[in-house]
Amino acid sequence: MALIMQKKEKKSLEKTIEVLVKPGSKEQSVKKSALEENLLEVKLLSKPVKDAANKELIEVLSQFFGVPKNYIDILKGKHSKRKLIKVMLYKQY
Repeated sequence: MALIMQKKEKKSLEKTIEVLVKPGSKEQSVKKSALEENLLEVKLLSKPVKDAANKELIEVLSQFFGVPKNYIDILKGKHSKRKLIKVMLYKQY
């Protein structure tokens, strides 16, 4: 009797999301915006000094989506509170 093992395939999925960042907050949080449907509001502890808030944003989103930090990229808005983020997600089949 032969044992057949199936290897699970991973398929990549790129998702682009809009994020409203609130640096200098008292706590970290990620929530869906009540104002706009496709917007995430992210509260960060860091102030927007020397790219600290952007680095913290990538760390927080990496934990939120469960992906490594290098799977997240800021496409637009590196010096703005409103940013366009690309997230690489993987689904196993």
